Amino acid sequence: MSLTDKAIERIRELIRTGALPPGSKLPPEPELAAQLGLSRNLAREAVKALAVARVLEVRRGDGTYVTSLQPGLLLEGLGGAVELLQSDSAALLDLMEVRRLLEPVATALAATRISDDQLAEVKRHLDAMRAARDDVEQLNAHDAAFHRAVVSATGNETLLTLLQGISGRTLRARIWRGLVDDQAAGRTLSEHEAIFDALAARDAVLSQAAALMHVSHTEQWLREHLRSTAPAG
Repeated sequence: MSLTDKAIERIRELIRTGALPPGSKLPPEPELAAQLGLSRNLAREAVKALAVARVLEVRRGDGTYVTSLQPGLLLEGLGGAVELLQSDSAALLDLMEVRRLLEPVATALAATRISDDQLAEVKRHLDAMRAARDDVEQLNAHDAAFHRAVVSATGNETLLTLLQGISGRTLRARIWRGLVDDQAAGRTLSEHEAIFDALAARDAVLSQAAALMHVSHTEQWLREHLRSTAPAG
């Protein structure tokens, strides 16, 4: 472990133990360095790294604070990491597998918790998808919003952030372009309709099955697409 890593770990330990709770202000740099038993340069580098990770927030002219440490904040970097994996076929398939494991269960949970207003939001995005059958950009946007609205209904912010991160925008766009080209968009829209109908019935088992069918078909399409576009050899 490098000295900078040690400095990062020591600040994290202060946060974990409650010595620096969410929203609290860190001591001035010289005091922090002395508290950590490290140089000011190492303390500064550790603060920078933790600010990038959204653990700390540096407020110019005011000081450095521990953030809220909410899952949506700490995990939002996952989406950026996923976008960087677009050229790695094995990584994309791994991500789809994780989505297949998580999203159907999340959809089942949503069926037991979704409110009338939340269900209406899901339907708005479904209607918008139907109206934009040949517009890949709009299909992609409302597809993402549809699934976000479903998982939001679970009330589980960590689950929502994880699934949002895994379902990268670039990957969704790539899939929708392929579906439109293959004239499979209609089938995929029908799968979204099945998810909505199951949610409207507040049927957890049917909601899970509908979501599993949808994600599995998407995963199958991606596997075939990656196989067909792989370089020969």
